Formats: sequence, C-alpha cells, structure tokens
Amino acid sequence: MSQEKSPKLATSLRTHCCAELDATHVGARVRLAGWVHSRRDHGGVYFLDLRDRTGLVQVVVNPEEAEAFLAAAKLGAEHVVEVDGLVRLRPEGMKNPKLATGEIEVKAEALKVLNASKALPFEVSERTTALEETRLKYRFLDLRRPPMLENLIARHRVAQTVRRALDAEGFLEIETPILTKATPEGARDFLVPARLAPGNFYALPQSPQIFKQILMVSGVDRYFQLARAFRDEDLRADRQPEHTQIDLEMSFVQESDIHALVERMLKDVFREALGWELAVPFPQLEYDEAMLRYGSDKPDLRYGLEISDCTELFRDSGFKVFGEAARGGGAVRALVVAHDFSRAEIDKLTDLVKKHGAKGLAWIKWDETGPNSPIVKFLEPAKIEALKTRFQPRPGHHFFFAADQAPAAAACLGVLRRELISRLKPAPSQPWSFLWVTRFPLLEWAADENRWTFSHNPFTAPLEEDMGRLDSDPASVRSHQYDLVLNGVEIASGSIRNHRAEIQRRILSLMGFSPEEQQAQFGLLLNALDYGAPPHGGVALGLDRLVALLRGEDSIREVIAFPKTQKGACLLSEAPGPVDARLLKELHIKVAVPGTAAAREVPGTALPPTP
Repeated sequence: MSQEKSPKLATSLRTHCCAELDATHVGARVRLAGWVHSRRDHGGVYFLDLRDRTGLVQVVVNPEEAEAFLAAAKLGAEHVVEVDGLVRLRPEGMKNPKLATGEIEVKAEALKVLNASKALPFEVSERTTALEETRLKYRFLDLRRPPMLENLIARHRVAQTVRRALDAEGFLEIETPILTKATPEGARDFLVPARLAPGNFYALPQSPQIFKQILMVSGVDRYFQLARAFRDEDLRADRQPEHTQIDLEMSFVQESDIHALVERMLKDVFREALGWELAVPFPQLEYDEAMLRYGSDKPDLRYGLEISDCTELFRDSGFKVFGEAARGGGAVRALVVAHDFSRAEIDKLTDLVKKHGAKGLAWIKWDETGPNSPIVKFLEPAKIEALKTRFQPRPGHHFFFAADQAPAAAACLGVLRRELISRLKPAPSQPWSFLWVTRFPLLEWAADENRWTFSHNPFTAPLEEDMGRLDSDPASVRSHQYDLVLNGVEIASGSIRNHRAEIQRRILSLMGFSPEEQQAQFGLLLNALDYGAPPHGGVALGLDRLVALLRGEDSIREVIAFPKTQKGACLLSEAPGPVDARLLKELHIKVAVPGTAAAREVPGTALPPTP
C-alpha cells in the first residue's frame, strides 16, 4: 500500500486519513471517508478495509450499532462511505505487521453510504490480471490501485524536487507557447487549424527548443519548465504522442556546467525518491568509443560484455571475410561470452542480427580440445594463437565476430550484446548506472532524401576543432551534443547551441535549406541570433522515463495518469474521434477518406440550429 506521508487533508467529512492512524490515536474518536476495499463477515461482525489515498485501515462494525450494521451488510466493493468511530488497539494475535495501520482498528459507531458502485470490471488491488485495454478504458478505477497511486505520488515528488533544485540554482520557470509554427525537428507535427486564418495551421511543439534559445537571447540567463512535447510518431513502450520533459537552458556555459547542474539535480531526485546517494560526476564516453566498446550510443554499463576491435589482427589474414573487411577500410570486431551456446541458439542469434542488417554472424566455440567452428579451418594457426593469447578463453567460451564497415559491425554486435544480456540475465554490477555520451556526429547522410540532415537537432554547435572540415568532410564533424543514459535507457538529451547566426546559417545550408527556406522555417531564431546572442546550451530530461525507471516500470504508460495506447488512442475519452460537420466547415476543412476517389466533408453529428 501507499507509504505517502499524511497530508493535511482534514475536511468536514473526515478528521483523519486512513493510513494516518496508529497507536498514538487509541481512544480518539475519528471520522474517516473513503472506499470499501473489502468486506468480511466474521460470525455476525463485519470487518471493512477502508481505503483512501494514503492507505488502508480496518473498521469493525458490530451488531449493537444497528444502523451502521445494516448499512455495512449492503456494502459492495468500492462503495464510498463515511465512518465515525473509536480508535482502539487490535486484539493480541490479530495485528498485521504488513499494514501501516496494522496495530489498530476503528470501532464504527456510525456509517453513512455516500455513493454506491456498480459491479467492477476488474478488482482494485495491488495486482491485476485485467488486460491493459480494460485498465485504460476504466482508468479512473485503475488509478485507485495502490501501485498506480504510488506512481503518481512518486511523479509528483520528482517534479517538486526538480522545481526546488532548479529554483535554488537561479532558474526561472517560464512557459513557452503550445500553439506555434511547424519546424523540422525530426518527427511529424500535430497540426491545429487556425479558424481566423483559413488554410493556415498552428503546430503543437515537439519541444520548446527555439523559444528557450530566444529566452537566452533575451537575457533570462536560466530557464526551465516541465514542458509538454507533442510528436506524431509510431509508438512503443517508451513513447507517447504527448509527453513531459524537464526542459532547461543556460547562458554563458560549456558542456561541463550543464552536466554538473543535471548531476546535482538528480542527486536531489534520487535522495528524495529512493533515499539513494548518487556518486558524481557521472562517467563519460565519446560516441565513437561507446559504439566501439558496446555497439550502442546508450549502453548499459552494468553488465560488462565489451566488444573488442580485432581489425589489425586480421588485416593480413587469408580468411576472406575478415581480411577483406580489415583491408577495405572496414572493421573486424569480437564479442566474447562465457556461456556455452547450442547450435540452435547460435542460429537464432544469427537470424536476429540479420534482421538488423548484418550479413551474418561468424563464431568460434572454445571447448576442451580448443577452437571449434566452421571458420576455424580458414584461419591461420597464428591467428588462433593470437586470439587465445589476447582473450584467454576457457572451455565453454564463445567468440562472436562481425566483419563489415565499422558502423554496421558496431550495430551488429550491439544488437547481439543487448540480446545476450536479456537472455542470460547476468547480475548487474550496481542498481543505477549513469553515463554521459558526448561528441555525437553533427550530421548524418539521409540517403532517401539525398542530403545531409541533423544527427539530433539542427541547432547543435560543431566542435571548434572540427569546423575546418564542415564543408569538405561533414560526416567527420563532431558536435557538442550529449545524451544522458541510465541503465541503458536514454533519459536526457541536450547540446551547446550555435549562438552565432553565420554558423547556424552555414549548417542549415549544408542540410539543403536555401536562404529563403531558412528564413521561412527558422527565421524566428535566426533573427534573434543576429542581435547579440550569448553562448548557451541546455538539456531536456524525459520526466516520464525517469519516473518509470525509478518505479521499476517497463512502460511509461504506468506513470502517466491518462496515457494513449500504442495506436495513439485514449480509451477513456475515446479520442481521437470525429468532429461535427459544422466545425469542419467553419475551419474550411475537407477530409479525404481513405479508399474514396475524392475528398468529401466528414458528416459528423448534426447540431441544433444556432439561436
């Protein structure tokens, strides 16, 4: 049950909260109000578990209190009641050490039913077997369950801790617009038609990015908000069409200033939420090293399993697969695992990496007689001996190899590493593992569009030492982009921004935006940068993801009060849904229904005549 500290919630309908009562209240007359969690008939005496936000307390209803007894006889689960009674100690042998109020009970003197409940679609309890669709449809019941209430309480505490921490650091909480202009930031925008400007649309913000940079140009110096962000993208467990981020921006800073600020804030969050003292500073890895050692830009460092580069070892090898990759500018990399895999298991792992673009998966099994694999006959004895010297394999060890261009080899073994951790379930080295990943590529090639595009966002500053290659070799230019990873999950992303307009325009030009397009899509920011913008940078932490990790939840839907399904639907409100034809007409909108030859107005529901 919830361990929430008792808030001051006394009203005319209650003097105390349920879980507030303990042995110090023995002899006191109290009035409680809440939901009937359960009712038990023990030989003509009713025992009720009464529940409110704070937890449970046992109420005893005896026959001598005739009115209360008759009312209790008709109670069902989730009826809302008011109870007046006397707090007393439970009899010896009847105490419940698992319950916060397990030493006491309330002897009812009066009981009033404030509201009844229909038969429940599922039980309001610690655990439920109800399908998620049912839970979301009846979210008002699901949120009564103690674990869900505890998730909301934890989210509240994290949010308030963040506010206190940032206020102490001199930040101002400032709201940015929800109705804004569409800009290319990586995902599709949700659009809102503008009735007063027919044919034009607002966009819901994917992030407050441009406005928070403008606040820095405005001299605010330090801004934050718990910002709502909207992205029309395919969903999964850690994605929602609308989510909340702890968004902040700072002026006159370098990366180290922002990292240290976030670490101080998270120390406060973990201390308040878990009583856990985080060790700071967090470790850092540059992007290239993270990809080399773990095959991922968000590695979980709690499990070891580092990837090793064997390119030089096989550069002169006669084994065609390895030798050609090494001599052709590619890479040969190995992942050594202390586990004896069957051939069937290896085949499944090979199929997995192929689904992620790998050409195949070479392997060597080490047993009592030495190396055993279809590729051993193609490898020179000197190469086998070199592997043995370097890795010191023992019987039961498996070598998995990827030979390809470096990004493909990294991706192949990164997928394999994550799968092996999931399958083998090794014990983590620690409960919480933070990592800053830095120096991401500034740009990446979008082959489908035949142009350069941003790696993270179009406003990230390149490293000064790489600026000379911006035009000649854009792929090699590193950036001041950084991500924060917790237990293999990206929980934050940020960067130092381009505060000089000429550099920002130059990068947008590399991405194929003409001067006219730059002004049309980014003029709001570019105009501001022309008027003395300070060096600045920031970061956004996913509040939903952070709370989900703190609570041990696999899906962020469990820590959002009213989430959407993986298809973007709210089963509680039945959104999205059709709108009235008159509204569409006022907005000058016609909808092309899939499968029809032409657009037509969506009929909607008829409205009564306008007075």
